[in-house]
This record gives sequence, C-alpha cells and structure tokens, in this order.
Amino acid sequence: MRVLLILNRQPYDGTDVTWNALRLAGKLLEKGAVVRIFLMNDAVDLAREETVKPDSYDQDLVAMLKELISKGVPVKVCGTCMARCGIHKGKPYFEGAEKATMNDLVEWVLDSDKVLTF
Repeated sequence: MRVLLILNRQPYDGTDVTWNALRLAGKLLEKGAVVRIFLMNDAVDLAREETVKPDSYDQDLVAMLKELISKGVPVKVCGTCMARCGIHKGKPYFEGAEKATMNDLVEWVLDSDKVLTF
C-alpha cells in the first residue's frame, strides 16, 4: 500500500498534529507500507535546519523527520512555499528533503492508495 501524508501546519504550533503525523508515518513504515511525505504551507519549516525544538516542547520533530528520511521515506517540500511560508522564509531545506512542485504533488496523489492530510 502506498500512503501519502501531506503536512500543512507549522511544526511547533502548540498542538500534536505534526508529531502525530510523523508517528503515523513511522508505524505505517513498520507495517510495510510505502510512505511518502509532502510538506507545504507552514509545514515547510519542518525541513529547515533553522527550526529547533522549543524548550517547552518534548518532541524533536525535525529529528523525527530526519529519521524517517534515513529509513527511506521520500520527503518533498513545496518550492513555492520556500519563499512564502514558515517562520524561516527563504531558508533552504536540509539534505534529504527535496524541493518540489505542485506537479510533483499531483503525481504522488495519483500514485497513492491513500492520501492523508494534517
């Protein structure tokens, strides 16, 4: 099964939405699913080195994403959002997070059995 997770929210927004999405990705991977992650809107900060875990937050979401990448999960990040979104507008994405386009997202959506948005 091919599962696409689309994340839209700022990583450390005071909720557990991003954390739960990354946890789900890991569990799906453990069960043998092909998992892909696309970051857009303010979620693009998740793929930037400048994003650090606030002292008040107990989970390092950037480290979680990097671990998923190290396990073979492809991560694409909206190129247009690089300049428009997040606290760190204009900053590059770290290695393993590929700058992508809306056409790339369309291809992943069409090639997925399930698409989940967070």
